[in-house]
Amino acid sequence: MKQAPMYVIGSLVLLVFLLLFSVFTIRETERGLLLRFGEIVNPDLKPGLHISFPWDDVQRVDVRNQTLDAPPTPYLTADKEYLDVDAYIVWRVVDVQKFYVSTNNSNIQARSLLERRALDVLKNKVAERSMEEVISGEREQLMAELTRDVTEAAERELGVQVLDIRVKRVDFPEETIGNVYEEMRSDLNRIAELYRAEGRRDATKIRADADRQSEILIAQGEGESKRIRGEGDAEAAGIYAAAYSKNPEFYKFYRSVMAYENSFSSKQDIMVISPDSEFFDYLKSAKP
Repeated sequence: MKQAPMYVIGSLVLLVFLLLFSVFTIRETERGLLLRFGEIVNPDLKPGLHISFPWDDVQRVDVRNQTLDAPPTPYLTADKEYLDVDAYIVWRVVDVQKFYVSTNNSNIQARSLLERRALDVLKNKVAERSMEEVISGEREQLMAELTRDVTEAAERELGVQVLDIRVKRVDFPEETIGNVYEEMRSDLNRIAELYRAEGRRDATKIRADADRQSEILIAQGEGESKRIRGEGDAEAAGIYAAAYSKNPEFYKFYRSVMAYENSFSSKQDIMVISPDSEFFDYLKSAKP
């Protein structure tokens, strides 16, 4: 068997060499662009094996979800209060050709453009809301509007989809924290004074009601006492009258004895009265 000429062997080696350098792979986490003499000839190379010419240029673009942590930035709210807002952005490339044209396939440039766009939109959204709304009241609505507006601009300009924007923390700037604390203290003192004033007003009302109820009860008690006393006096008078009607002489004697007892209950008692007075009738008639 004759040996192959050297030029045939050389051609085969060159062909194998060209094949080795012409075959390339796009991974699952990537999309590719094929450029020929600087012009895009295939804007969306799918994952797998591909063949190119030696003069072609293959650009690979990472299409995985990426996170951009924006630095804390001061924003002015609608009520003229400054807040430091710390947010992060989750994004990914969805239009490979537009991403390549706008950023020259540079993640650093893409992150810078996306961060600037997001912070500008966040600034406008915060400026439309009060401090309370930004901190708690409308946080979810703020994030939804921010994600929607930034996504529209990012897809149009960068070929990037913003999946989510979240505020990690909202703080007052260091120079305003003291003023905020003092304002909070004043508000709490004002609220406490309102409660104290309400308590004093309620206490005065309760005391007035209690005094009125006390007077009513005392008056009712005195009236009831007078009624009972009158009934007792009437009943006693009735008993006395009944007793008198049964034995008038004994009743007269009993009343005289009671009068003597009351009149001479003390040695210091003095009476100036005529000896012929009826008061001494039973004393005169008494026999030893």
